[in-house]
Amino acid sequence: MDEPVKKAARILREAKYAIALTGAGISTESGIPDFRSPGTGLWEKEDPAGFTIDSFYHNPRAFYRRILPLLQLIEKAQPNHGHKALALLEGSGMLRAVITQNIDGLHQVAGSARVFEVHGSFKKGTCLSCHKKHNLALLATALERGEAPACSDCGGAVKPAVTLFGEELPPAFQLAEREALKCDCMLVVGSSLQVAPVGYLPRYSKNLLIINRGNTPYDDLARVVICQPAGEVLSLLVKELGL
Repeated sequence: MDEPVKKAARILREAKYAIALTGAGISTESGIPDFRSPGTGLWEKEDPAGFTIDSFYHNPRAFYRRILPLLQLIEKAQPNHGHKALALLEGSGMLRAVITQNIDGLHQVAGSARVFEVHGSFKKGTCLSCHKKHNLALLATALERGEAPACSDCGGAVKPAVTLFGEELPPAFQLAEREALKCDCMLVVGSSLQVAPVGYLPRYSKNLLIINRGNTPYDDLARVVICQPAGEVLSLLVKELGL
């Protein structure tokens, strides 16, 4: 793994505008499952049909019963070496932004400043009736009782600020796309790059670096591909860069 890491470091040093694109694979080392891994992925235990916007509108309480274990994991999770390494890269000026498919907020906790959450966040929620913003952690007691979180002002249903199947992506995606168009190097970490439209963003980069346990549709186009755990590889990368 030494030579690919050294090559990735050289490319990052030479880049004028490098960004990162992260997926669930960077957070598995923090105890948050991804979606597709055999035996452990979320879709092994839950039917994706239960995560549509229509299913939420039909029965918010049932929706919350399904997502409560994931929400509890996210609330307890801490950033791992991979999140911290990306924050170091940004702090050094080598990385301009992080585009993430994740909804756990761990990049921000680790210290990353410019984070584009293209699938939203499980940290926040909005009342569908009066539009008041809520911190979902404060509604955990209701969740643990199996109740759908209710707005403290009007009693309306609170929808998590995540993009469910059937919804349009948030404005953060348009901002992320602009970053991808500007970049001359994209560091992909822990993403299968199979979820559209985010999975199309790497095509904009002429210098593509991929760190992911499994294969991606862009492996043949990438200058560096490392199929190892994200935290381990990123720790070696920042060390090679002297950070």
